[in-house]
Amino acid sequence: MTSIKRNTKGEFQEATGLRTRKSSIYTPGQNETFKISRSKFSTFMDCKRCFYLDRVKGLQEPSMPGWALNSAVDELLKKEFDYYRKLKKPHPIMEQYKLNFIPYAHDDLDKWRNALRGGISYHDENTNLIIHGGIDDVWLNLETEELVVTDYKAQSKNGTIEKNEYLFNQYHQGYKMQMDIYVHILRKMGFTVSDTTYFMVCNGEKTPERFNAKMDFTIALVDYETNTSWIEEKIKEMKSTLESKSVPERNPYCENCAYLEQGSKF
Repeated sequence: MTSIKRNTKGEFQEATGLRTRKSSIYTPGQNETFKISRSKFSTFMDCKRCFYLDRVKGLQEPSMPGWALNSAVDELLKKEFDYYRKLKKPHPIMEQYKLNFIPYAHDDLDKWRNALRGGISYHDENTNLIIHGGIDDVWLNLETEELVVTDYKAQSKNGTIEKNEYLFNQYHQGYKMQMDIYVHILRKMGFTVSDTTYFMVCNGEKTPERFNAKMDFTIALVDYETNTSWIEEKIKEMKSTLESKSVPERNPYCENCAYLEQGSKF
């Protein structure tokens, strides 16, 4: 998809391909803390070259519009869970899956949900990096008193949602990494967090004969056992990459790098 740069008024703006916000660019050797979002952490894991060009050289990837329908589902689910959160009662999906949970209440929950406001975060003292991200929801296991990280996912596919098919889908590998990072951050913030997390998958039905100005969803919970053992070592690698004086080699499987490389030949 071609991306054309416009301002909030819809007027064309020159696309320089470079970032202007200095706080988004790391200067090797700097003493100040530097923020790394969960999404940029994922970029590092996918391709160190893309990560370096973005965070150190200030190369800005093309923008793209948000997923409005997905965002709408997220907002409605948050309102729905907040209703039960105030009542301190389980949501029906928890009862359906026989989970002794209730939505977790915390004064900072709205901040945790908003990545632009910092989300959940902690300062890694070994690297001076602040790792942060915005979560969808947190539930409380009443038996273990552990927090349970939950992520809402909206999609539309034929058939039922099967756990293994969902977790091993080629486009869902980043989802699992996302959960690993969220659990790691919350633990670093001092919370007792379950290894078990949940994807609340809302699947838009395509079987009805007519639209009738509404879409029906079937909802499934997909549990995922997180693994956080790899994260701290990768944070150290990330800091080394940020401090590097040379651009890393590209990931041979990275389509972004391949596109840039081929374009430079003409």
